[in-house]
Amino acid sequence: MPKSAPHANQVFIELTSPQSVNGRRAAFQSLWLLVRMQHAHEAGAGVVRLADLRGEVSDASTLRMVVSRAFRDFKAWGIDAGWGEDTQREPRFLNAERRSQGPFWLPAAEAKRVRVLVEGRAATAAEIASFLGLRPRSHRQAAGSPPPPDAVHLQDAAFWKQLVASQQAARQGRLMAPVAGEKAGENSGGSALESIRLAGTLAATDFQRALVTLNEAMLWRRLGDNEQARRRLQALKKQRLAHHVAGNDYLGAMECIVSAWCAYTARDLPLAQSLLSGMAEDAVRALVLRHHPDVRFEWCNLWALACRSRALALAADDKPAAAALAEESLQRFGEALAAAFESHSFDAAQHVAANMGMAAWLFDRVGLADLPALAHDGNTDTTRRAVQWIAFSEWLCGHTDGQGRSAWNAIYLMRIARGHCRPERQPTLAQFRAQKPLDPAAISKLAGPLADAFDSTHWPARWVQVAQARLADHQAGRRRYPGLQHCSLLFEHAWYAAHAGELKAAEQSLALLREALPQLVPSDRAYFTESWNDQLPAELVLEAKPPRRPAARRKPTQRAAVAR
Repeated sequence: MPKSAPHANQVFIELTSPQSVNGRRAAFQSLWLLVRMQHAHEAGAGVVRLADLRGEVSDASTLRMVVSRAFRDFKAWGIDAGWGEDTQREPRFLNAERRSQGPFWLPAAEAKRVRVLVEGRAATAAEIASFLGLRPRSHRQAAGSPPPPDAVHLQDAAFWKQLVASQQAARQGRLMAPVAGEKAGENSGGSALESIRLAGTLAATDFQRALVTLNEAMLWRRLGDNEQARRRLQALKKQRLAHHVAGNDYLGAMECIVSAWCAYTARDLPLAQSLLSGMAEDAVRALVLRHHPDVRFEWCNLWALACRSRALALAADDKPAAAALAEESLQRFGEALAAAFESHSFDAAQHVAANMGMAAWLFDRVGLADLPALAHDGNTDTTRRAVQWIAFSEWLCGHTDGQGRSAWNAIYLMRIARGHCRPERQPTLAQFRAQKPLDPAAISKLAGPLADAFDSTHWPARWVQVAQARLADHQAGRRRYPGLQHCSLLFEHAWYAAHAGELKAAEQSLALLREALPQLVPSDRAYFTESWNDQLPAELVLEAKPPRRPAARRKPTQRAAVAR
C-alpha cells in the first residue's frame, strides 16, 4: 500500500480463505502466527510460545522452517516482530540465531497497526479465537480438577463427544489446524489435536485418560512427528503400568502397533516387523489380534506395507525372495480389507484398498506381476487393476462424510499416469514434453464401473489442476497434509506443470519441495532427489538448483515404496 494512501501505516489481515495481508495472498502459517501474536498482546498474555505453534500450524520437525518463513513474510509486510523472553527489547537488535527458540511477540506500537478482518469488516473476538483454534474459557475445564459429583455421567458424555470430534477431524484431514474460515460451533469446530486435548480435560477414568494418550500418539504419528508420538507412547506405558486400566489388553496391543508405525515411518523395517511379530507371539496380545477387527486391520495393513517395501528392495537381486514377500504383502492386504469391513470402517477400507492397488502396480514395475494373488481374477492388465482398486478407495471416501478424501489416491494415480511414459534419463525439455502420460480421462476409463468415483469437483480435467487444488487446500489450512504427502504433491505438481509448459509454476513447487525435504527421513529424501535429477528436464533442474545427488545411488525402483 503506498505511503500516501489512507491508513498506510496499518496492516490489514483477512482471515477468510484465501487469507491475505493488505490485499495480497499470504501463507497461512505466517499469517496465523501474526494473528496469534496480536491476540496474545490484546489478551495481556504478551508472548506466543513454541508449544502454541506445535500441533496447530507445525510439528517438531518443521518448526524452524515455519518460523524462518514467517519472519521473512513479516519483513515483507512491514511488521517488526520480536522474540525471546524480554519483550521490551528493540527487535532490530535481537540475535536472529536464537529466533527459532521463541517465544514470539509484537511490540505495542506494531500490535496497534494490525487490523484483523473477516470478509472486509472487523473480526469479532469469537471469530479470531475460532480462526486460531482457541476455545472460550467457559468451555474448558482445568486439567486435574475433579468433576462435580452430580455431573459425572454428563461429563462422560462430554468426553466421548469430544473423542468423536477428534476422530472426525482426523478423518477430514484437520490434524493440526481448524478449517480456515470456519465459524465457532460449526461442524466439529477445531483440529484433531485440539479436540483430543480438550477430551483430556474431560477424562474422568484411568481408561479415558489412557485412551486420550493413545489417540494423541496416533495423531502425532500421522503427522510424521515420531519424537512426539514416542513420548506419548511412553506416557501410555506408564499409565498402563501404574494402574489396572480397563481395556488394558487393547491399549497394550495398540501401543505396540503405533510403535511399529513409528519404526516404519523412520524406514526401520526390521524393527517394525519385529514389534509386530512379538505382538503376534504374545499370548494375550495375540488374542486381541484374533478377535478385535480394528487391531487386526492395523496389524495386517502395516505388515503388508513392510513386506511390500522389502519385496521392492529385493526385486533386482533376489527375485524368488521378492516374489514370496510380494505374495505375502497382497495376502495381508486382503486380510486387512476384510477386517476393515468386519468393523464397518469405510475409512480403514479406503486406506488398504489404495495400498493394494499401488502395490499391484509397483510389483509389476519391478517384474513381480506374475503372482498367484494378482492372477486369480483373470485380469492381465496390472495398470487397470491398480486403478480400479484406487478408484474403489476414492469411492469409499465419497460414501463416508465426503470430506475424508485422501491425498494418497491423487498422488498414486498421478504416479501411475506418468509411469505410463518411458522417459529418457535426464531428458531435455523437448524430450520431456513429448512424453504422453495418461490423462485423468484415460484413468477414469480404466476405472470402468468405478469411474463415478472421479467427480469433476475433486478431479479436474488436468493433473496439474488436481495437484494444485490439493496444495491450495493445504496452503489455506482447509487440510493439513503431513510432510511426505506434502512433498509428494509438490513433486507431482512440478512434473505436470513442467509437462504443460508452465515452467515458473514448476520451479516454485520445486523450490518449496527443496525447503521441505529436510523434514523427511533420508530414504524418502533420496527418492525425491533421484526422481528430481533423473526425470525432470535438464533446463528446469538447472534453474531450480536441486539438492546435490547422493554419492551412493540405488535403483529408483527400490525407493518407489514411498507411501502411507
